[in-house]
Amino acid sequence: MRIAILLYDGFTALDAVGPYEVLCRVPNASVVTVAKRPGPVRTDTKVLALTADRSLRQVPAADVLVVPGAGDRGVLGAMDDAETLEWIRRIHRGSTWTTSVCTGSLLLAAAGLLRGVRATTYWASRSYLESQFGAVVVPERVVEAGKIITAAGVSAGIDMALHLAARLADEQVAQALQLAVEYDPQPPYDTGSPEKAGPELQQLALKLLADAAG
Repeated sequence: MRIAILLYDGFTALDAVGPYEVLCRVPNASVVTVAKRPGPVRTDTKVLALTADRSLRQVPAADVLVVPGAGDRGVLGAMDDAETLEWIRRIHRGSTWTTSVCTGSLLLAAAGLLRGVRATTYWASRSYLESQFGAVVVPERVVEAGKIITAAGVSAGIDMALHLAARLADEQVAQALQLAVEYDPQPPYDTGSPEKAGPELQQLALKLLADAAG
């Protein structure tokens, strides 16, 4: 079971690393990181880089595709990259599961995979995903529609990976993996969704993200 995680300039670190921490431990699965060129790929803050093991051309097929999200700079750049979108389409044609985290759903949509499909994404991108790409946006943490699984913002990638682990193995393995990474969220504040946070915190959250991305 080969799992390919796409990396591209400006992606969000936890969108890729969160699913990796779960999926790399699924029995009989191997994970490969893929980018336009092998080597370090900078995240949205430009401080951290992850290493891509293979180029897009070196990975013509995979059983599972994971597409992380990014801030505006990263996601818009990737959405305008014909080579990346064609690679997503090619992998999707042969995949068992095609997945995204956060605004990674916008890349799936730009590749033509989400029109008329139930999907979720980062809260600030819901209306864009629906109006520009015709996705049926559902404000849920993880949405499975056929072989496509989309996750909401950044931290939801871990939820998606556990959901996927149950599909790749079974629920007992997924439950054990949740324990293995001690995923037992007990956040200090109840402001993890826009509905709970309100408009003032929504604006501040988006400003903090933009400021961190420079």
